[in-house]
Amino acid sequence: MKPLLLPLALATLLAAPAAEARRIGQLEFTDCELAQPGTAVTTLAECATLEVPEDPTQPEGRKLRLKVGLAPARAAEPAADPVIFFAGGPGQSATEAWAGIAGGFARLREKRHVVFVDQRGTGDGHRLACPFPDAQLDATPGEEELVQMARDCLAALDADVAQYTTSVAVTDIEALRQALGAPKLNLYGGSYGTRVAQEYARQYPDAVRSIILDGVVPPELALGSEHSLNLEAALEAILGRCSADAECRAAFGDPFRTLYSLRDRVRAAPQAVATRDPRTFAPRELRLDEASVVVIARLFAYAPETAALMPLLLHEAASGRPEALVAQAALVYDSLTAQINHGMQLSVACAEDAPRMQRRAEDAALVLGDSITGVLLGQCSAWPRGPVSEGFFEPLRTDTPVLLLSGELDPVTPPRYGEQVLASLGKARHLVGKGQGHILLSRGCTPRLAAQFVETLDPAGLDASCLDVLDAAPFFLDYNGATP
Repeated sequence: MKPLLLPLALATLLAAPAAEARRIGQLEFTDCELAQPGTAVTTLAECATLEVPEDPTQPEGRKLRLKVGLAPARAAEPAADPVIFFAGGPGQSATEAWAGIAGGFARLREKRHVVFVDQRGTGDGHRLACPFPDAQLDATPGEEELVQMARDCLAALDADVAQYTTSVAVTDIEALRQALGAPKLNLYGGSYGTRVAQEYARQYPDAVRSIILDGVVPPELALGSEHSLNLEAALEAILGRCSADAECRAAFGDPFRTLYSLRDRVRAAPQAVATRDPRTFAPRELRLDEASVVVIARLFAYAPETAALMPLLLHEAASGRPEALVAQAALVYDSLTAQINHGMQLSVACAEDAPRMQRRAEDAALVLGDSITGVLLGQCSAWPRGPVSEGFFEPLRTDTPVLLLSGELDPVTPPRYGEQVLASLGKARHLVGKGQGHILLSRGCTPRLAAQFVETLDPAGLDASCLDVLDAAPFFLDYNGATP
C-alpha cells in the first residue's frame, strides 16, 4: 500500500480548492511569498497590483503597475484604518524590504492590516536599477567613471525618470488609500521612508490618523550631506566603548586608531586576499582596500550586533589576517547593492538633495570622506531633475499624533534629527533606544509601544520604561563571542 500514499496525497493536494482571494476596496489580494534580495529571508503575505499614471498630470499617459503587499490583521474585524509601511533607501522596494522588518509589526497587526506598496522606481514599480561596480574585485571606480555609469544607466532606462521623486510618489499612496477605501492611514516610515511619510502628511493631512517616524530625516536636511560627520560620531562612541572596557582594550587596544591606521595603509597599498565566498564557500579573490574598510566601518555601525564585531575584524585585518573583514565586506556590499535601485535613488536625490549640497573640505580626512557628496553631485550632473512640491523642505507642522524613534548610536540619522523634527509637532514624543543603531521598531518592547500608540493616539501616555533594558551588545573578543 505504501506506493499509493504519495500519489494519493498529491491527488488530494491538486484537488484542493485554491485559497480565496481577499478583496479590500478595489484591490484583490492573493497569497504570495516575499523575499529580501541578497539574503535568505522570506515571508508569506498577500499581494495585489495598483495601476497609476507615470505622470500624474497626464492620467491617460503611460501607466505603472505597482506591487502592493498586505500583512493581514489577526482580528476577525480589522479596524478600517490600516498601517502603511514606507521603506528606506531611497531605492528600497517595500515588498522586498518587508521580510526583514515584518516582526516589528506583529503587535500592530493584532487589530489592523499592514499594507505596503513598491515606491515607483523600485521592485515591481517600474524598477529603475543601475548596475553597481564590483568594488570588491577591481579597483574602486573613480568619480568620472561613476558619472559615466549614471549616463549609461539613464540611456538604458525606458522611463521618464523625472517622475520618480518623493513628491510624485506620494500621489501613488493617496491612490492606494482610495483604492483600499480606507478613511485614513496610520503611517510608519523608516529612514528615507520618514521623508515619504512627512511629505504624504503634508500633501494629504486629512488622510492621516497617526505617524511613526523611525530613524528620522528632517525635511530641511540634504540627505547625505552629513553622513561623514554622523558616522564619525557614531564610530567614536561605539569604538570608544571598547577602549573604555578593560577586556576589550586588552584584546584590541584602541580600535578607533586601528581603523584609521588600517585605512591609511590599505589606501596606499591595497592587497589581494584569497578567501572563500561567504555565501557559497567557493574560492573567491577579494581586495583589502579602503573601500572594504569603509564598508565595514559604515554598515556594521548600523546595528549593535554587527558593531560588536568591528574591533575584532579591524584587529585581525591589521594583524595580517584580513580574510574575515573582506568576506564580511563583500557579504554586506552584495546584499546592499541587491536591495537598492540606484536609478530611483538618483531621481530622488538629484531633485531633493543635490541642489542643496556641496563638498565640505573638512570631511575629506574622515573615515567616510567626502565621497558620497562628490559622487552624488557628479552623477546628478547627468540625471534629469524632477518636481519637488512647495514647502517640501520646511518642517512638518501638524497636530496629528506622531511617535518618533531613534537609536542612540545611529550612524546615519542620529537622535538630534528626531529632536529637530519634534520641535514643530503639536502632539508628539521622541523615544531613544540606548545603545541601538538605525531603526528601532524591532528592538525590545518597541513593537508593543508602537501598537499602543496607534491604538490610543496618546504618545505622552506611553509607559516607555520598558526601553530602559536596551543597551549595546557586548564586543566579540574572539570568533566565539563575548566573555560570558
